[in-house]
Amino acid sequence: MGEKIKIVTAKRAGFCFGVKRAVDMAFQAAEKGRNVKTLGPIIHNPQVIDKLKSQGVTPTDNVEGRAIKTLIIRTHGVPQEISERLSQKKYDVIDATCPFVKKAQQYAKLLKEAGYQVIIIGDSEHPEVKGLMSYAGSDVFVVGRGDRLPELKSRVGVIVQTTQPVTLLQEFILRILEHAKEIKVFNTICNSTALRLKETKEMAGKVDAMIVVGGKNSANTTQLAHLCISLSVPTYHIETSSEIKEEWFPGIQKVGITAGASTPDWIIKEVEERIRDIGGRARNGHPNKRGNKCTRKALR
Repeated sequence: MGEKIKIVTAKRAGFCFGVKRAVDMAFQAAEKGRNVKTLGPIIHNPQVIDKLKSQGVTPTDNVEGRAIKTLIIRTHGVPQEISERLSQKKYDVIDATCPFVKKAQQYAKLLKEAGYQVIIIGDSEHPEVKGLMSYAGSDVFVVGRGDRLPELKSRVGVIVQTTQPVTLLQEFILRILEHAKEIKVFNTICNSTALRLKETKEMAGKVDAMIVVGGKNSANTTQLAHLCISLSVPTYHIETSSEIKEEWFPGIQKVGITAGASTPDWIIKEVEERIRDIGGRARNGHPNKRGNKCTRKALR
């Protein structure tokens, strides 16, 4: 292929603190016993879920399951009513809710109790947001990009899904200011999300193509892919290295790799190795010391 492709991997690619904590807790539970369940998929990465299944940790939607010995609450958290039901169960419950999500839940409850109408900025179908809604009161509204604001009361409280971009928060605050007389805002965006987006944006401006690695059902990974696409960089959102095609790389001198918060190191390492096999040479922003294992369709 001529001169080798330079490979640059984002320093913040892969597991964030909350995801690493949750996955570690699941594997530790697997070592201690059988019949370990997670309430829904613990994170949004199919390959990690499959790896956990091989260790005897399987997702379930049924908290009444007779076979359950240990139930792990997913990193996205659960609605308040489910949390209360779980506290009455006889099996062991391990709360792997991300601490940043837990803080957002507390802020939602605080705003409700203080008499604010709560607006959640995020995806209404995301499990994190469904959990937040349960803490925010009956007049809560969820709004996302492109959504119209509901009719607002005079006192409005705002929280954000932890993986949303700060630009979306800024946009809605300006819009809410036109209607509400009092606004209380808790910026509940995870700092890791903001830094990952910033690093990816800077990288995308210096490479000829971007590979975004992570689950297709991962909101923050998809957000990274759309960011790169918006910058007019050829962008490929994959879940594993098996999806990488040689025809993506003719004329490419430098390729950037970034990954969502639920993407393990071993998948990123396999992507690096696949590009290297095609004709790449590593120029890491991330020291090449990965050692784990787990791709999909290209977004152009």
